[in-house]
Amino acid sequence: MLKNYFKIALRNLKKHKFYTFINILGLSVGVAVCMIISLFVINELSYDKHFKDAERIYRIHSDIIFGGNHWDMILAPPAMVEALPEEFPEVEYAVNFRGRGSYLVKKVDENIKENGVIWASRDFFNVFGTTLLEGNQDRVLVEPNTMAISKSTAEKYFPEESALGKTLILDNKMNFRITGIYEDIPQNSHFHFNFLLSMEGLDEAKNTSWLSNNFQTYLKIRADADPENLNQKLRSLVKKNAEPELGKLFGEGATLDAMLADGGKMEYEVQPLLDIHLKSDLMGEFEPNFNITYIYLFIAVALFILVIACINFMNLSTARSANRAKEVGIRKVMGSFRAHLIRQFLMESILLSFISFLIAVPMVSLLLPFFNDLAGRELVVPFSYFNFYGILLLGAIATGLLAGIYPAFFLSGFKPISILKGNVSMGMRSGMIRSSLVVFQFAISIILVIATIAVFNQLNYIQNKKIGFNKEQIITVEDVYALGDQAETFKREILANSMMESGTITGYLPVAGTWRSDTAWWAEGKDPKQAEHMVSLQNWQVDYDYVKTMGMEIAEGRDFSMDFPSDSSAVILNETAAKQFNFVGDPVGQKIYTLAGDNQTANLDELESKTVVGVVKNFNFESLKENIGSVMIFLSDKPNGIASFRFNSSNTDEVVGFIQSKWQEMAPGQPFTYSFLDDRFGQMYASETRLGKVFGIFAGFAIVIACLGLFALTAFTAEQRTKEIGIRKVLGSSIGSIVVLLSKEFAKLVMIAFLIASPIAWWAMQKWLEDYQFKQELGWQVFLGAGLFAIVIALLTTSYQSIKAATANPVNSLKSE
Repeated sequence: MLKNYFKIALRNLKKHKFYTFINILGLSVGVAVCMIISLFVINELSYDKHFKDAERIYRIHSDIIFGGNHWDMILAPPAMVEALPEEFPEVEYAVNFRGRGSYLVKKVDENIKENGVIWASRDFFNVFGTTLLEGNQDRVLVEPNTMAISKSTAEKYFPEESALGKTLILDNKMNFRITGIYEDIPQNSHFHFNFLLSMEGLDEAKNTSWLSNNFQTYLKIRADADPENLNQKLRSLVKKNAEPELGKLFGEGATLDAMLADGGKMEYEVQPLLDIHLKSDLMGEFEPNFNITYIYLFIAVALFILVIACINFMNLSTARSANRAKEVGIRKVMGSFRAHLIRQFLMESILLSFISFLIAVPMVSLLLPFFNDLAGRELVVPFSYFNFYGILLLGAIATGLLAGIYPAFFLSGFKPISILKGNVSMGMRSGMIRSSLVVFQFAISIILVIATIAVFNQLNYIQNKKIGFNKEQIITVEDVYALGDQAETFKREILANSMMESGTITGYLPVAGTWRSDTAWWAEGKDPKQAEHMVSLQNWQVDYDYVKTMGMEIAEGRDFSMDFPSDSSAVILNETAAKQFNFVGDPVGQKIYTLAGDNQTANLDELESKTVVGVVKNFNFESLKENIGSVMIFLSDKPNGIASFRFNSSNTDEVVGFIQSKWQEMAPGQPFTYSFLDDRFGQMYASETRLGKVFGIFAGFAIVIACLGLFALTAFTAEQRTKEIGIRKVLGSSIGSIVVLLSKEFAKLVMIAFLIASPIAWWAMQKWLEDYQFKQELGWQVFLGAGLFAIVIALLTTSYQSIKAATANPVNSLKSE
């Protein structure tokens, strides 16, 4: 019986080649897109699961409000790493990390710029369970000036020999002996370190202050431990250790409770390792994470695209029901039961689904490299996994059933008496369902189009918004410390060229990923013991030409000037900081104070003061998702970090070539690393750019699949109305009126889809834009553009078949009458 079903199904698919081709093409594309999204989602959900006992690993998350600023971050006090295992028996191990940016690394002579470098405390391998290939796990990060490196790094610097015991030189001055080689950290990890430097050699790690938050801390807890109970204990631990420091700094009245009563906050809690990649976007993240909302969105898009492809099959099957009515009638008269007919029709849809899956797999192999480039991933089709083929088989059967179940029940329900009398009526029910499915297809497509336009609209707004500085035509050269005491000479040499307008040397730039430092200050005459008088400021050390080079605008007062020797103790505030200090009168000339020394030695008897000489207009120095914080800019005796030059030439290659030649002349053997400030600014929104492109591609696929179905439906409609069209032409109807007659029905359906899709898309994109403090609101033009696009595409799809039918010779359609 099954063999018979298969033969009949194959015969029917061959008989109607055009509709079979449309169905297979649409379903293949839908399945391919669904498979790509599935691979992507599975990869995102697998992040950090490779670490041993991953479900027992947690990270410290701190939430602090102080001095008018809010920090939601992954940074914690350095002293916490020792206290956790000592104070809490449920904590087995804890590890600290301290990132210091990129390093220059060399074996003997030639430096290589390395970014995957981190300082780590001794229990790294105990917490994460990363496989140590060479070395003693109990001794690997115990001594100062030792390091562990990844396997690929060992092969890079010491090919064909063991790296264990060898030495690498960092930043031309620090010698590190290799005491361990570990397995490379997989791609699906929220951090990727190739160099682990022993924390024993880092002076900052010896800081015992509980008010300094600049280390990332991870811990492994016992299997039976309760994380929520640990959170409660953490609050007590912080209060016990931080409160004495507050009292020492600001007097006995400065308690943690008093700070909280004034609107402050100092909370620490544990965050599961497995939540980091999809549920965390905090200050201090090692790498940009993804968003669980986008995962749900991608899953929905995959299902919708697959459903759109299945709808094509349903629509064409029910539309062509009259052509199969006699077959159903005769088979029922000959003794077939309805169940037999249902199995027959389901066999056809499953066969079509199998063919589509067979075509989709190589299609995925071809498309996946492009998707990887777009999404920044390394996805592969898992041909080597046996389970993959089982999933494909089940997927093909499920898709075939999804696409064929309604047509099977619909077609098998015809009454043989009516059919054989020639009274075949598909009725309103069939037409209504088919129209509803077309509306659903285009509604989903229009939502995706609106989402794509909205994302790119926001990105365009970001790129063109007045952000308080001029990011255009600024080239940045990193690792200026490699020049030693020739940094200023290098700057002067570059500025001697007529292509250059100005230059500055500082690691503090108004783009993410550069240096940041903050300290609490208060205005003269204010009581520092009262939390509301404290203002937490970003402290940026710059040179005299910083404001000019960055294209910032002075709102009050003046810029730094060599004509004023007193500027060595002067500051420039941004507008937010000036407002937070709540100065009495003009900010210019006012004094601000902070504690001298670090938190361990500072007290109110030793203060450092600065005089405000200017106020610069607010500028965005982090993502536009964040509000503009308080910043103070002051002069540094030894500027370091990054050299930035504003140039006036349209020939960027010439600019780069000139700077590179000077660099190689003054820093031979040091890598020349440069970028443009506008590119660095754009990198802050790389994930949004990728999201927009991905949505655009998926929207394109959805529309193509929907249009394939519309194309086939138009062809079928024209075929069914051949005689009507012939009679209309004989009676004088124009080609245009016939084209309108055949197209307007589908145009109405697309209009209805637009009306349904618009409010849904508006709601979804408003939710997405909530993440941005600065955003471009969705205007009616976005919706109108998406609606017109969908209607034009639909009309272009239907017009070919409509024009073909309208221009046909009526003699051919009426000669049999």
